[in-house]
Amino acid sequence: MPQPKAFDPHDHSQCTAEGLARAEALLAARNLRLTPVRRQTLEILLADHRALGAYDVLERLVNAGFANQPPVAYRALEFLVDQGFAHKIRRLNAFAACTHPETDHAPVFLICRGCNALAETPAAEVRAALDAAARALGFTVERSSVEAIGLCPACEAA
Repeated sequence: MPQPKAFDPHDHSQCTAEGLARAEALLAARNLRLTPVRRQTLEILLADHRALGAYDVLERLVNAGFANQPPVAYRALEFLVDQGFAHKIRRLNAFAACTHPETDHAPVFLICRGCNALAETPAAEVRAALDAAARALGFTVERSSVEAIGLCPACEAA
């Protein structure tokens, strides 16, 4: 199985450009738009395959010329999560750009404990196994978040 793109050396500006274009198109279809702070927040999340805490995002927003107002960053992150363009990574209390915002999905997050690189990977088989185990107990899963901790190829090699 090929490695997730997040762990491969590549040009992050292409990830950012593609992610922004997808977001603009999906939001236009929903009659919504990216405000300047939402757009900049999404650019920040797309710029690197790492989860960022809200205050890290706020710091980068301030460096980009926005006011130092935590509620602004939190509202932008909340909008992006609600619209499917970002995920909340609970283990890290952080946010990461979604790599498949056009689909309703419950991914597995692969988080490197060495460098905090993060990859989002499809989890249909994991979700099916979880649903089957839950059904056996009479439980219905409504939402799930799977976060696996390990080492990315670069940290494993080091």
